[in-house]
Amino acid sequence: MENIRNFCIIAHIDHGKSTLADRLLQTTGTVSDRDLQEQTLDDMDIERERGITIKSHAIQMNHSEGGKDYVLNLIDTPGHVDFSYEVSRSIAACEGALLIVDATQGIQAQTISNLYLAIENDLEIIPVLNKMDLPSAMPEEVKDQIEELIGCDREDILEASGKTGYGVDSVLTAIINRVPAPTGDKDAPLRAMIFDSVFNPFRGIIAYFRIFSGSIAKNNKVKFMNTGKEYIADEIGVLRMKPEKRNSLHTGDVGYIISGIKQAREVKVGDTITHLHRPTPQAIQGFEDVKPMVFAGIYPVDTDEYEELRDSMEKLQLNDASLTFEPESSAALGFGFRCGFLGMLHMEIIQERLEREFDMTVITTVPNVSYKAYTKKTGLIEVHNPSDLPEPTLLDSVEEPYINAQIITKSDFIGQVMSLCIEKRGVLKNQVYLTTNRVEITFEMPLAEIVFDFYDRLKSVSKGYASFDYSPIGYKQSDLVKMDILLNGDQVDALSALIHKDNAYSLGKKICEKLRQLIPRQQFDIAIQAALGAKIISRETVKALRKDVTAKCYGGDISRKRKLLEKQKKGKKKMRQIGNVEVPQSAFLAVLKLD
Repeated sequence: MENIRNFCIIAHIDHGKSTLADRLLQTTGTVSDRDLQEQTLDDMDIERERGITIKSHAIQMNHSEGGKDYVLNLIDTPGHVDFSYEVSRSIAACEGALLIVDATQGIQAQTISNLYLAIENDLEIIPVLNKMDLPSAMPEEVKDQIEELIGCDREDILEASGKTGYGVDSVLTAIINRVPAPTGDKDAPLRAMIFDSVFNPFRGIIAYFRIFSGSIAKNNKVKFMNTGKEYIADEIGVLRMKPEKRNSLHTGDVGYIISGIKQAREVKVGDTITHLHRPTPQAIQGFEDVKPMVFAGIYPVDTDEYEELRDSMEKLQLNDASLTFEPESSAALGFGFRCGFLGMLHMEIIQERLEREFDMTVITTVPNVSYKAYTKKTGLIEVHNPSDLPEPTLLDSVEEPYINAQIITKSDFIGQVMSLCIEKRGVLKNQVYLTTNRVEITFEMPLAEIVFDFYDRLKSVSKGYASFDYSPIGYKQSDLVKMDILLNGDQVDALSALIHKDNAYSLGKKICEKLRQLIPRQQFDIAIQAALGAKIISRETVKALRKDVTAKCYGGDISRKRKLLEKQKKGKKKMRQIGNVEVPQSAFLAVLKLD
């Protein structure tokens, strides 16, 4: 056990986690040079295309130091805030963390929030200054920032470059000397925590776990404590580049278990595995339940595919525990699911994964939050979908969820951050200087305002320096109206939104303008209107494609041209009555990206 080291790599987006992980794999000989590719651990196509890590990836390496052989279990984590739940799960399975800071950019938002996660779990933190090979590196300034943040000695900060491989040996030595070996009683009953799981179409569900005490052998009878289900461990093993079978695993090991589980809901991330005949008295503290930020409906394009979509969502949920969903139905789109996501990027990724991994074509509705509506007759109604909102004549009042938002930023950007929050109906509560140039600002604001593009805009006004965290504080009464989008007088259910009265006019105008650009032209005029109840607040028209019917009239009396044009007009009018307008999926997505 004293030769095992479990550690993860945490950092802000683009500070070089995956590249440094590549160098560690290469130096320890875990991956042959032939198999090595850029970001070896990122195995999803989407991750490679976008150059971001979406999933945590666990891998085992062997390394010799001072005549001893060590087993190193590394977990590479994502940096984007939408996947911070992945990071919290990885941290729970480790004893140490490499905190990587880009020498050209210094400490940024996610560096701090991921660091706090690691400190809460009592991890040993090894600061590493990455990208030292770049001419724009500022090692001395960034070391000052790290010292101020962590309170470590200057000598403890390692310098490295993931690209050139400089300093990787000293990182490995530091991991062995500074990260504590796993502790735990190897003779106690088995306690192992599931920190991730994947679906394999041939073997069923594969759960990844970390053993905190006891040991597990092949063909043992095990029990998952949270769900109460019992299984036989058909195969256990460790996670190398390809999974490798083992006959037994002991305290401190990280591995996988295949036990022929078919149903996705039988595996919960954060669950404890123990022996059936000698169970542990107490389960491991799992993870806190995830708080979805953004809700949106996902519907199959073809309504017959509803059950397939449910299966796909369950399999995705295995691999991404931060996705939550429940069934719902809509007048225009039929049956589908109301899903909770951690942010807009998360929502985009889930939609892409559904399309790529499961061949599901889906429609996503406008994201929103849930409201409480009070009617004059029946009292309280929970409104999850704008179409559920009662008629204005019956409505007494509407309450919307509010949050406490904490934003940490550089003092240079206070003005821009504050004006953004005030524009989003925020009320300033507190402002504290953490260091000479870092400020924590606390705002109270409606959750609905941060759902759309708040995070992206916060990043752009603060040049990527602001970090954002929030906690719900309950519901408050608000002046909300339901805005409908009409195409040729027909309401488009998926584009309805509940918004504050003051923003209704400008948002309605923007959506109409955007739709006019995106809806393909038909043989007839299409009227796009935004309406509050019966009142139209904005209108755009997609002009008809017209054939030049007067081309054959050259010269002669004007009445001949007019006759042909009148005839064409009648045909267009008839077409408009029987024609229907398809809204392309790109239009739904573009409406979501409106600022």
